[in-house]
Amino acid sequence: MRRFQLITIVLISVLFVGLKSDTTVVQADGVSFVHIDFKAAKALAKKENKLIFIDAYTTWCGPCKLMSKTVFKEKAVGDYYNQHFVNLKVDMETSEGMFLGKKYNVTGYPTFLYIKPDGSLIKKTMGATQSPTFIGYAKSAVKAK
Repeated sequence: MRRFQLITIVLISVLFVGLKSDTTVVQADGVSFVHIDFKAAKALAKKENKLIFIDAYTTWCGPCKLMSKTVFKEKAVGDYYNQHFVNLKVDMETSEGMFLGKKYNVTGYPTFLYIKPDGSLIKKTMGATQSPTFIGYAKSAVKAK
């Protein structure tokens, strides 16, 4: 009986660790994107007193892939975005992505959305860019907060 209890505790612990790791994609030095829906992101942003950053992308978008392979992995970008934002990557061809695309008038990819916890848009930019400009977008959104 005791052995069964021990096995149960270990399995439950592994399950909780697995669930936790599914919610955040942590890059070594770059931007950490959370895997939660927009409603949960708004609640988390409010709780942590942060803004929301959305990388609105599609799987076929070349500039989107470029941002993911370069700028999003940079330490300076990650340091700033992780401190000030709840970061989401949203495939705009999913149901939530299509909803957010309509809501925020996303017309090209990548589009970067900077949003208050109440869902109101602060800033929207579009197109791949270099890290200094990308950090500048974030700083102007934080300043407009």
